[in-house]
Amino acid sequence: MDDQSGIILVALSPNVRSCIFMMLAMASFTVNDSITKYLSESMNTGQIMLLRGILATAVILLIARRRRALIPVGEALHPMILLRAIGEMGATIIYLIALAHLPLAFTSAVFQSVPLAVTMCAALFLKETVGWRRWLAITVGFVGVLIIVRPGTDGINPYALMLLVGVGFTACRDLATRRVPDIIPTLMISALTSFAVTLTGAALVVPMGGWSPVGWGEIGLLVIASLLLLIGYHFIILAMREGDISFVSPFRYTSLLWAILLGFVIFGDIPDMLTIIGSAIVVLSGIYTLYRESVVARRGRVAASAARPPEEAATAKVE
Repeated sequence: MDDQSGIILVALSPNVRSCIFMMLAMASFTVNDSITKYLSESMNTGQIMLLRGILATAVILLIARRRRALIPVGEALHPMILLRAIGEMGATIIYLIALAHLPLAFTSAVFQSVPLAVTMCAALFLKETVGWRRWLAITVGFVGVLIIVRPGTDGINPYALMLLVGVGFTACRDLATRRVPDIIPTLMISALTSFAVTLTGAALVVPMGGWSPVGWGEIGLLVIASLLLLIGYHFIILAMREGDISFVSPFRYTSLLWAILLGFVIFGDIPDMLTIIGSAIVVLSGIYTLYRESVVARRGRVAASAARPPEEAATAKVE
């Protein structure tokens, strides 16, 4: 990132910055998912998690050391870090298993319900204010997801049910991220999370069928997937730490567009009209949520200005 783009990001509000970070994270994760789904044809989920995790963890540690972001593990093992790691491990296992058996767009569509779970928990437990219009926009987005998934048309799919459990793990991870103390560097959180997922993969290699031979082509794809995973980890942590969870979470929906595009280009999955309609609904709900946030923020600034004493307002104008 050059100095000019860095200055632009700093000038933006925390919520807008978080939205940008979230969209970058979703693009990285979805391209990574495409590579992972392709590799699942030649190796099991545990082996993918292990190899990808080793590469990702090594890169994170190198960057963290260069930026002096490493702190003693004892200081970083905050309860919320541990809860976040558990959420990440559960979500990763479930998602990768389902991804190997379901179309990319389907798995992405089911995971679009994550913002619903996160928003509800943020309102109930973190006391974040969510207006009825944003609730309505998120509900409409969920209807769009249902249009894509069309539950019940082909019976109950066990892998789809697994994905719903994965949604719960992901919501837990995101809420825990919000509660991690600011003194713990983002790169340290990424390193610990990646290490935990890597260990989980190592434990699953044998139960999931054992080790498969790995060629140079697979190694190259794993390197790319690891780098994308690193980028995704980093940006999603930045997104969840800077902005309001209830505002940022709907921008996960952008991953659905990537999933539909990559599913078509790589795996030949052509989305039907209902998929296109559902995708448009979820994306528009996210855009409307952004619009409502700007309206609420503008009204808040106007109200705060009107409530200031006349002498303060006059001083502010002079300044």
